[in-house]
Amino acid sequence: MAVYGLQNSHLEEMRHQFYVNVFGAVAVAKIFLPRFRKRRCGFIASVISMGGLITMPGIAYYCGSKFALQGISEVMRVEMTPFGAHVISLCLGSFRTNWGERSWVRTGRSIEDYDTLFDPTWAVRHKKNSRQLGNPTKLAAAVFEPIASDMPPPQLLLGSDVLQRVRDCLSRLEKGIADWEELTRSTDV
Repeated sequence: MAVYGLQNSHLEEMRHQFYVNVFGAVAVAKIFLPRFRKRRCGFIASVISMGGLITMPGIAYYCGSKFALQGISEVMRVEMTPFGAHVISLCLGSFRTNWGERSWVRTGRSIEDYDTLFDPTWAVRHKKNSRQLGNPTKLAAAVFEPIASDMPPPQLLLGSDVLQRVRDCLSRLEKGIADWEELTRSTDV
């Protein structure tokens, strides 16, 4: 994942992020979906991370690609349910890996105005690298529970950090809906 702001990066960086996170995942799913329809069973687990449900400054393309995969996975779930196949989005928090070093590339910036917004994201990831709260061994074991279930959830949050961030996001969304409900309803015929 590259760390950059929307204003500072090239579209080629966005294409690469979407190619890996969206087109790659969809290509793999498309191989299995016909078999699942024929067998009337199957299971697809999309790894969307917390970036598919919340946003973080400086990683617009990553979050955008994960939001796209989340949307595609949700539609795929609805389309495949009648055929006995399950699709689940795994919304991962931060797990104790070296992910913060080997996967993050900080591209050059041309707009200094964004440094105060982006630098904290970079600093937190760098500081927490290999010290994240999530245990990868427990994560691996937890993924098998919904696979064994007859009714897996559409999304499964894994990690207390993603749980808190998604709850905060839902609270902001709910407040915004309530604050603007009158205007929202005013657009009906």
